[in-house]
Amino acid sequence: MTVRLLLGDQLNHKHSWYSGTADDEVFYFIAEMRQETDYTRHHIQKVVAFFQSMRNFKDWLEERGHQVIYYRLDDNNNEQDLTKNLQKIIKDQKADRFEYQLPDEYRLDEQLKEFCKSLDIETKSFDTEHFLTSRTDLTEFYEGKKQLTMEYFYRHMRKKYDIMMVNDSNPEGGKWNYDKSNRNKWKGEHEIPHERGFRKEVSDIVDMIQKHGVETIGNIDATNFSWPTSREDCLSVLNYFRKNLLIHFGDYQDAMHTDEKFLFHSRLSFAMNSKMLHPKEVVEAVIDYWRDHKDDIDISQVEGFVRQIIGWREYMRGIYWKEMPGYRRSNKLDNQNSLPDFYWTANTKMNCLHHSIKQSLDEAYAHHIQRLMITGNYALLTMTHPDEVCDWYLGIYIDAIEWVEITNTRGMSQFADGGIVATKPYVSSGSYVNKMSNYCKSCHYKVSKKTSEDACPFNALYWNFLDEKQEHFKDNQRMNMMMAMLNKMDKDQLNAMKKRAKAIIKNPTDF
Repeated sequence: MTVRLLLGDQLNHKHSWYSGTADDEVFYFIAEMRQETDYTRHHIQKVVAFFQSMRNFKDWLEERGHQVIYYRLDDNNNEQDLTKNLQKIIKDQKADRFEYQLPDEYRLDEQLKEFCKSLDIETKSFDTEHFLTSRTDLTEFYEGKKQLTMEYFYRHMRKKYDIMMVNDSNPEGGKWNYDKSNRNKWKGEHEIPHERGFRKEVSDIVDMIQKHGVETIGNIDATNFSWPTSREDCLSVLNYFRKNLLIHFGDYQDAMHTDEKFLFHSRLSFAMNSKMLHPKEVVEAVIDYWRDHKDDIDISQVEGFVRQIIGWREYMRGIYWKEMPGYRRSNKLDNQNSLPDFYWTANTKMNCLHHSIKQSLDEAYAHHIQRLMITGNYALLTMTHPDEVCDWYLGIYIDAIEWVEITNTRGMSQFADGGIVATKPYVSSGSYVNKMSNYCKSCHYKVSKKTSEDACPFNALYWNFLDEKQEHFKDNQRMNMMMAMLNKMDKDQLNAMKKRAKAIIKNPTDF
């Protein structure tokens, strides 16, 4: 008898495990566990989405004749711990073999390695058959190179999988990257279709979570849950995106607006990170649609989408396995401050932060620029400890699993890795926020002011950060221009901004 473990983010319907007829000698084990709900405080919608998706996957397996042992969170047999549950299942089933798919989180990978060492039966691990790269492909690709520049890895992936290529070395359209076309501010000139939602009733799962005292963050409408939690749902969201949103995705992928939470974004990250959708099928579906509608959809729209999936997503996973476990402790800028309370309430007079955080609490979602240049930018400028930033990002977003969260947070957002992922810190004053959004128009603060009571806090925080971290950036060529501007700045003006920045950092809830 074989027991096969399936984790909550291993819902790959296309895995070779299920390609043949069901085997009477194989049991699949899936469990909702406090071990997974409690290692950080998750958004209520994230917990619900995973539990509902896991239950739907169980039903899918059983419909095809597979034997499944499923522990709900409230199951009396549930020990709420992976190792204890597996020990019990293996004993009860008199199993002589244990198999599992390689986890994408380091902590689970280590836990299962240790567990297998304790067993006196045969064990075997399998690939999840989801990613386009192995754990070590990125490490091998960059061997001997000084910088891990994502663009070169992205081009390598395009060539390897023949994605939007004219021949072995030339991309379609003559350019590899249309990023400069993906930075437009949305001003209402194109109507944004409503996102694909589902209006699901999930009160039973919410009640169970609350009854058992699982601590969560964020909000949920249990009668109107809109995230995809089945293979059919995910394919529906994918199809909706390519038909309705792809046409302007690239144009406005960096834009932000008070009236639009999702703009032209796909909202497919949970579907992929739970593995209900494969990245290659997503990319191919979008490219196929674009090929049939080239008169209406510019290449810049589809390239920007493809780059995020086969470039950035695979790159970040490779960085994770290259740099862990030390990566989770990286704090090269030695930031030590605490994350303000308003990250859990959205109660701040700074309009950009209020909208980005409130949206995160309400939807378990914010797009990459809201994460990077609003919530992440503020956390870095206020020199917040990256542990606190990581805990918040890992908990609040529905698509946040450590392999993708920690690399984006410590690397791209907080520069805590000292430049492994990003060649310079992604920080800005209020001018960038004003350039890419309408947040500043209705804000309590004035983006044009620097030191007065009504001055945008980002302005003082930005220059204070550069001044405080001069030693860290003195040899960073990409920071030369900003450091030169800092050194030429009027000392009285700089001191006034530093004074205001210190007041903001000391009493963030006053702002």
